[in-house]
Amino acid sequence: MAQRTERADALRNREAVLAAADALFAASSSPHTVSMDDIAAAAGVGKGTLFRRFGDRAGLIAAVIASRLEPLRQAVREARDRGEVPPRQQVRDLLDTALRFKIENRRLMSAAEDAGLSSPYQAEHYGWWHHNLCLALDRVPGVHGADFTAHALLAAIRADLVAHLIDDQKTEPEALRASLAAYLDNVLGAGPTGG
Repeated sequence: MAQRTERADALRNREAVLAAADALFAASSSPHTVSMDDIAAAAGVGKGTLFRRFGDRAGLIAAVIASRLEPLRQAVREARDRGEVPPRQQVRDLLDTALRFKIENRRLMSAAEDAGLSSPYQAEHYGWWHHNLCLALDRVPGVHGADFTAHALLAAIRADLVAHLIDDQKTEPEALRASLAAYLDNVLGAGPTGG
């Protein structure tokens, strides 16, 4: 019985830490200004709990990203399971969804890269996006090398590039989304959206 209480407490603490970190990161001008002490205090846990549960700042940022991505993952799985969307449109939808996520979370995503989460290509969420793009690209007529094409398309929406375009060059999000759609048409070649 005591073990179940510990597990419930650990789960509650994890959820409290993720919620506190998410709220603090969202409210800050930069995730770099949020300290582990700030997160621990907001979550009502000791700083040691953060390090035991997440390892370090990079691990905590990765966990926040994963929690923010989960609703998108579920929506992608449901759309794929329905099988109603043609492959070319699936690629467009996946990239647009990924770009919107990067726009909305650009500071957090940039902080993840800066926090030493190794190569962005080693991040679990990158592998997930890449895998799903490959599945769709494999079914688009005329696409050769889905693996490389997926990497190249994801490179077009790297967090640092998105932050630069939105924050430094003042590109409007809708203009960036339109540019990505045009780029995708160039990469995939002229063809019906359904093809």
